[in-house]
This record gives sequence, structure tokens and C-alpha cells, in this order.
Amino acid sequence: MDSIPAISVDHLRVVRGDRIVLPELTCSVPPGRVTGLLGPSGSGKTTLMRAVVGVQRTSGGRITVLGEPAGSASLRHRVAYMTQAASVYKDISVRENVTYFARLVGAPRSRTDEVIDQVGLAAHARQLTGTLSGGQLSRVSLACALVGDPEMLVLDEPTVGQDPVLRRELWTDFRARAAAGTTILVSSHVMDEAARCDELLLLREGRLVAQDTPAGILAATGCEDFDAAFLALIEADQTAGAGA
Repeated sequence: MDSIPAISVDHLRVVRGDRIVLPELTCSVPPGRVTGLLGPSGSGKTTLMRAVVGVQRTSGGRITVLGEPAGSASLRHRVAYMTQAASVYKDISVRENVTYFARLVGAPRSRTDEVIDQVGLAAHARQLTGTLSGGQLSRVSLACALVGDPEMLVLDEPTVGQDPVLRRELWTDFRARAAAGTTILVSSHVMDEAARCDELLLLREGRLVAQDTPAGILAATGCEDFDAAFLALIEADQTAGAGA
């Protein structure tokens, strides 16, 4: 096993207004694997991802990404980030969006159509992006993240709104990328996607409730499915918090 994490989060603290979003969170993400980030809405998943890519103001702690401080200029071409809201230009076509991002990261022109096809939008390549559905917009954003073939992908809910066939194809692609050495941190609300990950991080109220393999999570809780397993972990965490 690799001893150096791809992402190392050390006592990360994020405060927004009078609310503590992440109260000194410590965790790590191994390299060349798919790590799933799960937790209830408001648990801090997106805040953590924003901190990893260096766009979140923090109040304390440290994050190291691929051996560099999070947000370092040297990471801009090594780490790609897909946000929950599609970060694309709606007044140009799908191909023009992906071509633009390809130029930003110095990707060859051939990559544009390659990633558009990978996300299932080949038939819409010339379509104005603003006329697409919400799920299609997310796929354009994903294509823009993939086009530079980065060392690390940080994906916030990449499969929300996608049909089951495309979800399966996207996960097949994620698995292939991880097998080739890409580190993938992916958040999801879909519990059955947990089984597709190599490792899982479960957050609740900005704290790490569990970090283990999918099999380890099931074994530790004695549950047969991830919905029940995560519910058991959260309930145990609530009980521990109440007794503290």
C-alpha cells in the first residue's frame, strides 16, 4: 500500500458566520483509488471538497494535496474539480465549452470529442449548452473536468440526475481511471454507489464518523446494505454525542 496519502487533512476548521461547518476535521485519501465521501445534507462534504481544491476560506488546520499545500498554483493542472452546480458557459455549445477548458489545461484537441463521447453527449456536441437538461449540464461540467486527464478528480455529486445506464458507464470510467493511477474523491447521496468505491468517508456535522472499505463498513455494523449501515453509524454517533 502507498504510505503517502494523496490528500491529507489535518485539524481542518471552517467557520461560516456563527456556524462551525468543520470542527477540526482530520482524515486522509489514499492515492490511485476511488474514495467516496458520504453523509447527510449539511454534513460538510462540499465544504471539504472546496477546501481540498483551495477555494474555501479556512479558520485553521492544514490540507496537503499531492504533496503540495491545497490551492497551490502547481496543482491547477493536476487537480480537476466538478462542482454540484454546472460550471459551464450556457451561451456556447457543448463542444465549445469543452474546447475552451482543454485549451486552459493544454490538452490536445482530440481530447474534446473523446470526453464528450465518454459522458454520453456526442449527439449534443453542437447544441447550445443552455438548452440542455439539468443532468446533461452536469455531464458537460464533468467533461470539462476530465478533458485535462488530471492526476486527481474531485467530483461533487457527478451522477445526480443521470439515468441508471449512464451512471453505470460513468462509474466504469471512474474505476478505469483509478486503476490507471488517478485519485478520485467523489461525493454521493446514492448509497448503492458506496459499493463502487475502494474506501469510504462518512461525515456527520463536519466530523468523521467512519473511514473504511465498503466491506469493512458492513462488517463493523453487521448490516447487509449501506443504507442500514450508514444509519447505524449515524445513530451510534448521535448516541455517543448525547452521552458525552
